[in-house]
Amino acid sequence: MSETQQVTPKRCAVYCRVSSDERLDQTFNSIDAQREAGAAFIASQRAEGWEQVEDNYEDPGFTGGNMDRPGLKRLLQDIQDGKIDIVVVYKIDRLSRSLADFAKMIQLFDRYKASFSSVTQQINSATSMGRLMLNVLLSFAQFEREVTGERIRDKFAASKRKGMWMGGQVPMGYCVDNRKLVVVPEEAEVVRQIFDSFVATRSTTLMVKQLVEQGVTSKNGKPLSKQALYTILHNRLYMGDIGHKGDFYPGQHKALIDQSQWDRVQEIMAQNSRERARDTFGQKCRHGFLLRGMMFTADGDLYLPMATRKTSGKLYRYYVVNKNQKMGAGTVEFANLPAAGIEKSVMEKVLEVLRSGQMVHKCWEQVCSLNPKLTEPEAMVLFFRNTAGIWDQLATQAKQDIVRTLIKRITVAPEGLHVDWRFEAWGALIGLPPKNLAGYEQLEYDLRELEIA
Repeated sequence: MSETQQVTPKRCAVYCRVSSDERLDQTFNSIDAQREAGAAFIASQRAEGWEQVEDNYEDPGFTGGNMDRPGLKRLLQDIQDGKIDIVVVYKIDRLSRSLADFAKMIQLFDRYKASFSSVTQQINSATSMGRLMLNVLLSFAQFEREVTGERIRDKFAASKRKGMWMGGQVPMGYCVDNRKLVVVPEEAEVVRQIFDSFVATRSTTLMVKQLVEQGVTSKNGKPLSKQALYTILHNRLYMGDIGHKGDFYPGQHKALIDQSQWDRVQEIMAQNSRERARDTFGQKCRHGFLLRGMMFTADGDLYLPMATRKTSGKLYRYYVVNKNQKMGAGTVEFANLPAAGIEKSVMEKVLEVLRSGQMVHKCWEQVCSLNPKLTEPEAMVLFFRNTAGIWDQLATQAKQDIVRTLIKRITVAPEGLHVDWRFEAWGALIGLPPKNLAGYEQLEYDLRELEIA
C-alpha cells in the first residue's frame, strides 16, 4: 500500500437518559453505565475516524415519551449548529419511546447530515436496513410504553376503588403520612366549622368575613376565598369518600363530617344555585356593560360587572370591586357603583371629546406620532362630530367598541373619574383616507365596515 487513505473525523456525542431518578444518588448509576458504554463504543470505532465531543448530553429522571428534555434539546440544537456528526446511545429507547418523536429526530438528523448509532443494537441510521430495524424496534418500544401506561392507570383505578389516597393536592384537614391521609386536628376543626357555618348562615360571603376576622387561613397561609369555600363544601373526601372519574368509593381515611351534614349542605347549595340561575343574567348581559374590563380603583383593583333581576322583574346593573366579589363585601373600602350612573358620566366625557374637537387639536402631535397615516386633524374632528351626531342611534355594542378605541383605562378616585385616552388607536376609527370622510353617509359606511353599526 503506497499511500494511507485519509479518514474524515466524525464528531460523536453520547446521549444518556433514565426515566426514574430513584437510584441516581448511587456511586455508579445507570447514567454512568450508559456514558461509559458509549465512550467505549466510540473508542472502538477510532479507525473510522470517530471522536467523542467533550460535552455530555444527559437527562436523568426524564421520560422518553416526549421531547421535553433539556439534554435532548441541547443535543438537537448542537446538531443544527453543525457541532455533531453521530449520536451514540446505549439503546434506541434511551433517545425516544415515541415513534412520532423519533421520526422527527431522524428528519432533523438527515437535514443536518447527522446519523444515529446504538451500542447494544447493531443499527446505523445511515443505511436503509438500519432505518428499517430502527422503526421496528422503536415500534416495540412505543408499544411497551403504552402497555406500561395502561398498567399504571389500571393500578391507579384499582387503588382508588380500594379507597387509597393516590396523591394530588392535600386537602385542608389532612396531611400525608406513609402515603395515607391522616387527620390534622386543628385543620379538621376548621373544616367542620365551615360546614356548620354554611348550614347556619347559608352565605359564603358572611363566612369569608368571619374567617378573616378569626385569622383562619388555608394551608398556604392565604385567606379563604368564596371559591375555596365552595371547593371544600363540594369535596366528598370530607365524608370519607375517594373519587375517581366521577365514581366514589369508601376511603381508608377518617371522615370529618357525617352523611346528614353533607346532605344538608348540598341541599342548601342546590337551592342557592337555582336562585342564582333565576336572578342573575350572567353572560347574557355581556354587551350591556359599557365599561367591562376597563375600570379600576386607585389601588389598581378591577371593577367587575354584575347584574341581578329582582322578583319584581326590574334589572339592577352595577360594578363591584374584584376583591369584594371574591372575598365578600367590605373586604376593601370601595362601594359598588351603579352601572347606569358611572356609564353616563363616562359617556359625557366621551361625547365632550367627540363634539368639541379640542382634545384632538390638543393631543394631535401625540396622535399623529403614533399613527403616521393621519395628516390633517380636521378629518378626525369631522368624523368625531358625525359620530356624536348619531350616538343615540348606535347599538350598545357599537358604543362599547368606540369607547374601547378611545379610552385605555378609567380610574375611580375619591375626587372623581380619571380617563387615560388611547391616542395610538384613535386613527383606527376612521379606516379610510380623510378625504373620503366628508359626510354622514360615509360615516355610516365606515361603521358597517367595522362591524359596529
